[in-house]
Amino acid sequence: MSSKPAAHLSDESANTHAYYIGLMSGTSLDAIDVALCQRNAAGFEQKAGIAIDLAPSLRQQLLTICNEKQVTLQTLGEIDHQFALACAQAVNDLLKNENISANEVTAIGSHGQTIYHSPETQYPFTQQIGDANLIAAKTQIACVADFRRMDMAYGGQGAPLVPAFHQALFAQHKTQRVILNIGGIANISVLNGLEQAFGYDTGPGNMLMDAWINLHHQQPFDKGAWFATTGTVNQTLLTSLLDDAYFALSAPKSTGREKFNLTWLTQKLMTNEFMPEDVQRTLLEFTAITICDQIKQQSNTCDVYVCGGGALNPLLMQRLSGLMPNHTVQTTEALAINPMYVEAVAFAWLAEQRILEKTVPLKAVTGANRDAILGCVYLA
Repeated sequence: MSSKPAAHLSDESANTHAYYIGLMSGTSLDAIDVALCQRNAAGFEQKAGIAIDLAPSLRQQLLTICNEKQVTLQTLGEIDHQFALACAQAVNDLLKNENISANEVTAIGSHGQTIYHSPETQYPFTQQIGDANLIAAKTQIACVADFRRMDMAYGGQGAPLVPAFHQALFAQHKTQRVILNIGGIANISVLNGLEQAFGYDTGPGNMLMDAWINLHHQQPFDKGAWFATTGTVNQTLLTSLLDDAYFALSAPKSTGREKFNLTWLTQKLMTNEFMPEDVQRTLLEFTAITICDQIKQQSNTCDVYVCGGGALNPLLMQRLSGLMPNHTVQTTEALAINPMYVEAVAFAWLAEQRILEKTVPLKAVTGANRDAILGCVYLA
């Protein structure tokens, strides 16, 4: 947790002193992030947070489902159950650590684990697992889940959802800011004063870098960028990576592991032999360039605040600053919120919006034809 005062937003109509919990497990599949938040007189504040590593066997099963895109209904049902139990245990661990009882918490907001996201097909859909019934039953706290599909029902991409939260938490009158989340996928929220936020997925964040180091060194991520720093950028490979139709698409747009994965990368590597460390370094440069290109299209100069696992990658942060010399790049610590918990806090906030039956302003982000109340409530 940051030692600075917690970031907050005011909302006089909200329940005073109510606790909410946010659960987030993103495309990196490294951990379940849990944030305890409180609605109080000062606003909406993060009070505590923990990150619970996914059990290796569960992580591998999730990766298999996401990467191979084929699974039996029996296996899918069992993983749905196992992941929900892991989420519930993470919540109970946090409550125990903070000495807070379940009846003090109004609701849990659970993102669930995305196993497939397909917004551009004839019959668009998105699929998250992590049975909210089980989470509610095992924690004895109401659980709000399935946040994406109502937006898709109104013609939206269903992603990203966090720009509305970024707007509520970080927007400042007459100030342009970009909130950059670098998880498995990277997404930006463009905040133009108090106007409705605009944002989209820029492309891969940590996902390809994580997959590559895991393939060669059996590490879940490139800690401290040690592997990338031993290599050099291969311009031939970089050009090939950048030559993907996704980057030329206009927003709204969203993507995920079903698009950018090891199979996609292998196809880019087929015609040449590359040193593994050079591939790692090139993937980092690829991530930085695709992010920066999009930010510079939206803003000639502004403050960029980074959250997500990518905020802890020193070389990636260095390259973001180097590629955007007219922008100030720093983490959300500068805004008084731990960069590792921003998305988990977002889902606590989304749970609050659902409990209060408020629409979430996202149509400018997702392309939906209207803003909607998002999420389904599963009572304990």
